[in-house]
Amino acid sequence: MSLFIKKLFKGDAVVWILFTLLIVLSLVECFSALGTLAYSRANLFQPIIRHGGFLMVGFALVVALHHVPYKITGIIAPLAMIISIIFLILALFSGVELNDAKRWLDIFGIQFQPSEIAKVSLVMYIAWTMGKAHQNEDGREKAFWRVLIATGIIVLLIFTQNMSTAVMISFFAYLMLWIGGAPKKHMLYLTGIVAAFGLLAYIALVSIPDIPGVSRWSEWHSRLVSNEVDVLDASYRITDDNLQKHHAKIAISQGKFLGVLPGNSSQRDFLPQAYSDFIYAIIIEDLGWLGLLGVPLIYIMLLFRCRKIAKSCTRMVPALLVMGCGLIVAMQAFVNMAVAVGFFPVTGQALPLVSRGGTSGVITCLYFALILSVSRYGASETEEEVWEAEDAAMAQAEAEHLAAAAEKIAQAEAAQQALSTEDYASMAE
Repeated sequence: MSLFIKKLFKGDAVVWILFTLLIVLSLVECFSALGTLAYSRANLFQPIIRHGGFLMVGFALVVALHHVPYKITGIIAPLAMIISIIFLILALFSGVELNDAKRWLDIFGIQFQPSEIAKVSLVMYIAWTMGKAHQNEDGREKAFWRVLIATGIIVLLIFTQNMSTAVMISFFAYLMLWIGGAPKKHMLYLTGIVAAFGLLAYIALVSIPDIPGVSRWSEWHSRLVSNEVDVLDASYRITDDNLQKHHAKIAISQGKFLGVLPGNSSQRDFLPQAYSDFIYAIIIEDLGWLGLLGVPLIYIMLLFRCRKIAKSCTRMVPALLVMGCGLIVAMQAFVNMAVAVGFFPVTGQALPLVSRGGTSGVITCLYFALILSVSRYGASETEEEVWEAEDAAMAQAEAEHLAAAAEKIAQAEAAQQALSTEDYASMAE
C-alpha cells in the first residue's frame, strides 16, 4: 500500500501538504459559511456536496496531471491563449450578466469565468516566451513585446467587466517580465508609463462619479471614495453601500483570540458572499488568531516553496513556470484577504482554493499540478533521467518486497512441513 501511495503522489512533499491543508480548510469553512445557501434549498447539504465534488475533481486532476512532464505546456500555451481570447470576446458580447458585469460564459450548461482560463494561459505563455529567449539579448526584446501585446489584449478584454482582475493580471505580467530578465531599459519605460496611467486613472475614478456608457464606472468610483464612518458613532448606519465591509469587520471583531469555532458564525447570515469574497472574515471569526495568521502563512510558504523549486531548476522555462503559478495564487490570496480586513476596496477576488467556487477552484488546482510537475521534472537535466531513476527505484523496491514476501512464505511452508513431520512421528509412536 505504501509503495502504491509513493508511486501515486510524486513531487514536492511540502506543496502536497499545503495543497491538502487548503482543501481541508475550504471544506470546513465553506460548510460553516454556507448557511444562507443551505437554508434556501430542500437539501441542506447540497451546497457543500457540490463544492466538495468540485474540489475532488480538482484533486484528481492534480494527482493525474503532476505525472505529466511540464514540457507539454509549451505546446498547450499558444493554443490556450487563443482559446482564452475567444472566450473573453464571447463573454463580452454574449456572456451571462451578473451584478452589471458579463464575467461568466455558459457553454453546454457549464458556467465559468474566461478570465480564469486567461490567467493560467498567460502564466504558461510568459514562462515559455521569456524562458526560451533568456540567453539572447535580441530574443529577450522580442519576447518582451510578445508578452506585452498578449497581456494587453487580455487586459483590454477584461477591464470593462472586471477591473480588479485586469489590474492584477497587469501587475503579475509586470513582475514576470522583471523575473524573466526583460531588457531593463524597456522595463523602466514601461514602469513610467504604467505609473502615469495608473495615477491618471485613479484621479479620474475619484473625481468623476459617472461616465455615460460605462456601466461599471459608478461602482468603481463608489468603492474608491466610500467614506469611512466610525462604528461607535451614534449616527452610524449600515447601508447597501457599506454592508459588506462593515459586516466583515464585525465578523473579525467577534473572532477575538480563539474564535467562535466553525459552525458558530453569526455574520455568515448577514455578510453577502460570506463563502466566497469574504470567507477570510468568516475564517477569522471561526478560528481567531489561528485563522488570521495561519491562512496567510500557508500562501507565504507556498510562494517560498515555489522559489526554492525554481532555484533548483536547471532551465529557465520551468523556473518561470513554477514562480508564475506561485505568484498568481499568492497575489489573488492577499488581495482577497486585504479586502476582507478593509485594506483594499471590494474587488470580487476569491480566496484561491478556499472560497466556494466551481470551475475557478478546479482551474486553481491546475496551478498546483504545474508546480508539482516542475518540482518532479524541472530540476533534472532531462525528463528521461527522472523517469529511469524513478522506475528503477520503484522496480527495486517492488523486487525487494516480493523477495521478502516469498521468503516469509517459504519459511511458513517449512515450519508447517516440520510440524506435519512431528505429528506423523508422534502418531507412529
